[in-house]
Amino acid sequence: MSQVLSTGVASPVEASAFFEAQLKYRTDPADLAADLLSGEAGEGGKIVVIDTRSPAHYAEGHIPGAVSFPHRTMNAASTAALPRDKVYVCYCDGIGCNGSTQGAYKLATLGFQVKELIGGLHWWRQDGFAVATGSEAGVLQKEMLEGGIACAC
Repeated sequence: MSQVLSTGVASPVEASAFFEAQLKYRTDPADLAADLLSGEAGEGGKIVVIDTRSPAHYAEGHIPGAVSFPHRTMNAASTAALPRDKVYVCYCDGIGCNGSTQGAYKLATLGFQVKELIGGLHWWRQDGFAVATGSEAGVLQKEMLEGGIACAC
């Protein structure tokens, strides 16, 4: 018997609903980079990118336009001034780190709309996107991309 098929197969309707739900919760580096370049994400945009790691890790390298907001400091008081009409995209180091999940969970629990960046900073860099350093957010510019925006998947 097939190992792949031994646990069953979802119907096309079930599979469609499952994958649609995943897309509501996550985004990838290429889509985020496109939104940063278009102005949809970053200062003045509909999307706020949040680096959920420590300020020291943020200073070592972060997604241009991201703000530093460590998940360990997120609570009702520290998020009180955040706009409620934005979508917050949380990220951390990568798949071996759950800081983005922690941050997205905390923000969602506090009533904010959130998504998680698949693969975090690791996949951002792997896809050839530049990082900013220091304590300033920076801005992603087209010249900072290696070969344009394309999903490496």
